[in-house]
Amino acid sequence: MKTIAILGTLDTKGEEHAFVAELIRQRGHETLLIDVGTLGDPTVAPDVPRADIIGDQQFADRGAAVAAMAEAAAEFCAKLVAEKKIDGIISLGGGGGTAIGTAVMRALPVGFPKLMVSTLAASESAPSYMGVKDVTMMPSIVDVAGLNCISRPIFANAAGAICGMVETARPVAEDNPVIVASMFGNTTDCVNHAKGILESAGYEVLVFHATGTGGRTMESLIETGLVAGVLDLTTTEWADEHVGGILGAGPARLEAAARNGVPAVIAPGCLDMVNFGEPDSVPAQFAGRNFYHHNPQVTLMRTSADECLALGKILAEKINLSEGFVKVLLPQGGISVTSQSGGPFHDRIADEALFASLKAGLRGDIRVEEFNCAINDPQFAEVAARALLDQLA
Repeated sequence: MKTIAILGTLDTKGEEHAFVAELIRQRGHETLLIDVGTLGDPTVAPDVPRADIIGDQQFADRGAAVAAMAEAAAEFCAKLVAEKKIDGIISLGGGGGTAIGTAVMRALPVGFPKLMVSTLAASESAPSYMGVKDVTMMPSIVDVAGLNCISRPIFANAAGAICGMVETARPVAEDNPVIVASMFGNTTDCVNHAKGILESAGYEVLVFHATGTGGRTMESLIETGLVAGVLDLTTTEWADEHVGGILGAGPARLEAAARNGVPAVIAPGCLDMVNFGEPDSVPAQFAGRNFYHHNPQVTLMRTSADECLALGKILAEKINLSEGFVKVLLPQGGISVTSQSGGPFHDRIADEALFASLKAGLRGDIRVEEFNCAINDPQFAEVAARALLDQLA
């Protein structure tokens, strides 16, 4: 038997949360009904009243109340998890409920069961609610506004889902030291080959897809102190961040390992490309540029020499923050599959601008090694893996 927290704005959505709580109890689990409402009195009796979370604070503005409740509830529930008083959490909500519920879930550890049934689950803003945590969002289809022929089966599925999560035993595995690595489709061969070498040396390698969210998630994991080393061979997110693509990872990308002194090996993988959606989604300002249609939903644009010059400076600035070991590797034969000789993005002038700018901007004590091969050649992957292993040894 497990204990599942049911967190909700019980002043406006008490009936719905009570319905889910009853279904969970029917499965043999205990429930902890937590009220995070900010308007009127709860319509059902909570196990944890809002006063236990936020005290007797009063707010004239609903937005301020939601923000304060989100912060306080996140702290409260994180403590419940740390004290092993709950084994999973579920919430149902519209705008305010989703803001509070997902703020709480983002404060909980990766791997802890968390499910948000939301009117915003299929919206463009869904990634911002999930952040870099494993928040599962389920579309409510209709508003969370009573029980009806649509909401009942949706809420029942949600209750079954969270029960399934807490009932599933975690596989027992040997905890090896962790290395994180960045990868894109155009650096897959390189990273997979390096991953095999690192795993053979006794490390667990976690690979993050460099899609913006992947880079942010990797940075956040490095910040936790759980990471022994970083193989950051796919720094492409900076191209999107700088030029205006859709897969930027934010201005702090490349800072976590540097500031925390975590050993890192870095390469400018896939900085030859900026990502957009379907062809019609590419901003008009880029008309006439060199494009490659990766698939119907992804349009790639070649970075120019000027953009590469700027990207080299940005990478150098971030790498210069390093307080521990860092090595930069430059594959002269191509920084992606598409930029190799004969590829659609092959542009020696742009690549040379990137390399020259990066080398010129780095601190004198940071080692740079150049190789007459492409990033996906086995030789490059082997050098990158060995360079990191030498430091970790």
